[in-house]
Amino acid sequence: MLYAVVDIETTGSHASANGITEIGIVIHDGERVVEFYETLVNPEYPIPYFIQRLTGIDDAMVSKAPVFSQIAAHVYGMLHDKVFVAHNVNFDYSFVKHQLQVCGFDLETRKLCTVRLARKVFPDLPGYSLGKLTARFNITHTMHHRAGGDALATAELLALMIQNDQHGDVEAMLKGKSTDQYIPPHLPVDQIGNLPSETGVYYFYNSKGKVIYVGKAKNIRKRVKSHFSNNKITKQKQDFLKDTYRVTYKLCATELMAHIVESTEIRKLWPIYNRSQRGYLPKFGLFSYDDLRGYKRLAIEKNNLSYKPIYTFNTITEGTNRLRELIAEFGLCPDLCNIATDHECDCEAKNDPVLYNARVDRSIEWLNRQLPSFLLIDKGIDDNNYSCIWVKKGVLSGIGYITDKKKQLTNIDGLTETLEPVQDNDYIRNLVFRHAIDYPEKCVLL
Repeated sequence: MLYAVVDIETTGSHASANGITEIGIVIHDGERVVEFYETLVNPEYPIPYFIQRLTGIDDAMVSKAPVFSQIAAHVYGMLHDKVFVAHNVNFDYSFVKHQLQVCGFDLETRKLCTVRLARKVFPDLPGYSLGKLTARFNITHTMHHRAGGDALATAELLALMIQNDQHGDVEAMLKGKSTDQYIPPHLPVDQIGNLPSETGVYYFYNSKGKVIYVGKAKNIRKRVKSHFSNNKITKQKQDFLKDTYRVTYKLCATELMAHIVESTEIRKLWPIYNRSQRGYLPKFGLFSYDDLRGYKRLAIEKNNLSYKPIYTFNTITEGTNRLRELIAEFGLCPDLCNIATDHECDCEAKNDPVLYNARVDRSIEWLNRQLPSFLLIDKGIDDNNYSCIWVKKGVLSGIGYITDKKKQLTNIDGLTETLEPVQDNDYIRNLVFRHAIDYPEKCVLL
C-alpha cells in the first residue's frame, strides 16, 4: 500500500475563495520515502501579509512559480491511486480536490488523518499539533509551515504510528470502520460516542468555552455526526470545523420542546454559526399612540425592538384586515387609524376625544381577550413526568416538566415556580399554536 503524504500552504482558510501557494507530496510505503515532490505555486492573487509572515512565502517568491493548472496533471498522477494522508486531512484534501476539479481532474481517494490516528495510537498526549508530536518523538522537522518540511515530518510520523499500531487503527480508518478522521481535529471522539440517540438540543463550543452553534434533533448523535459528513470548501464550513472543540447536549421530551429550547438558546447566546433565526422578527405590528389633539390612534407599522406592539403580523395585509375589523366592531375612525379612504373622514367620533379614546381602549381590551391562554401537555422525558408549555394571553410564558398533572393543573399560579420562563417570539409561538391546532386533545384551556 502506498500513501501520499500531503501538505500545502495557502492564501486563506477555505478552498472556495483561496489558492495554494506551495505543495509538498511524499509518496511513502509505510516504512520509507519512495518519492518526493515540492513546488511553489502562483495563486494568481496577492498573499495576505499575515500569511507571508507565517510561512515566509511572499508575492515575489511565487511570481514566477507555475500556476496550479500547470502542475495539476502531475499532482493528480501522484495522488489518485494512493491513500491521501495529511495532518488535519480534511483541510488539505478540500483544497487539493477543489483545485484539481477546476482543472478537470476528479480526485476520489481514501483519506487518513494523522491527527486522529495519533490520538488513537498515542492516547493522552498533552497536544497533537504537528510541532508538538515531532518534538515529542524527536522527528526531524525543518522548515516549519513550509509544505515540503511539514510533509516529510508528517511522513516520518506516519511511519512511527504504523510501527506502533497495536489495535489495527490504520486498517479500521481506511476501511471506513472509524469516522474519527471526519470529526473536527480538536473535538474528542468520546464526546461523539457518548451522545444519546434521543430528542434534544446540542451545543458546540470553541477553544474558549463559548457556544458557537446550537441545534436540535430527533436523534442527537446522528445529527451531530451529520455536521461532519461532508467536506464543503466554503469558509463557514471550514471555520466551523476549525473552531469546534467540545459538544454537550440537553434532552427534550418532544420535538416541539427541542424547537423552543433551541430558539430560546440562540436568542440568549447568539452563537456565531447560527444564521436562520438570529434576525427573525415579525415584520409588522399594531401600535397605539396619542396625537397632539389628545386622540388615541392605532396604526400598522413596521416592527422594531424599540416599542412593544399590541399585536404582531407577518404581512401588512394581515395587519390592515385586523385593524378594519376593529374599526367596524367598535366604530373607530378610519382616519385616526391611518386607513386611507376615498374621501375626507368627518365621522362623529372625531368630535369627542374622551369618547373616542374609550372606544379605542375597548377595542384593545377585546383584542387582548382574543389571545388564548392554555397549557400544552405532552409526554415527558420519562414515565414520571409530563412536558408542559404555557401560553398566557397569546404569549409563550414558560416551559418545563411537571410530575403531578392533576395537582399542578389546579394550581396555575404555582406553574410560575415549576416552569422555566422563556423569551416569547413569533417563530416559536407560531410553532406552539400550530401544534395546539393539530393536537387539541393535548391542550388545557385556562
